[in-house]
Amino acid sequence: MTQPYYETMYILRPDIPEEEVETHIAKYRDVLTDAGAEVLDCQMRGKRRLAYTIAKHREGIYVQLNHNGDGQQVALLERAMRLSEDVIRYLTVKQDGPMPAPRALPTVTTTEAAPLEPAAV
Repeated sequence: MTQPYYETMYILRPDIPEEEVETHIAKYRDVLTDAGAEVLDCQMRGKRRLAYTIAKHREGIYVQLNHNGDGQQVALLERAMRLSEDVIRYLTVKQDGPMPAPRALPTVTTTEAAPLEPAAV
C-alpha cells in the first residue's frame, strides 16, 4: 500500500516580481519542513488566466506543492497562506495513490507537416 501524501495548489497575485515568487515558494516550503513534513515536489506552473475574477485579478501565478506528513502541517501551511496578501487562492487535497512522476513538456519539432486531407462527408 502506498503512503498518502498531500497536494497543495495555490495562486499568487499576477503582479508579483519573479524574485518575490521564489521567496514565497521558499517560505511555504520552510513552513512545511519546520512542521516536520517532507516536501516531495514543488513546481511553479506559471501565470495563467483564471476561470473567474478573484480579488479583481484575471490572472494568477500557479504553484503546486506535494508533501508528506501527519496532516498537522496542513493547518499551519494554510494559515500562513491565509495571512498572506499575495496568495489569492489555495487548496490542499489528500492523495492516496502513488505520486505521479513529473511529466516532461512536449518538444516542438521543426519538420514540415504533411498537408491535411479533406474529411470524407
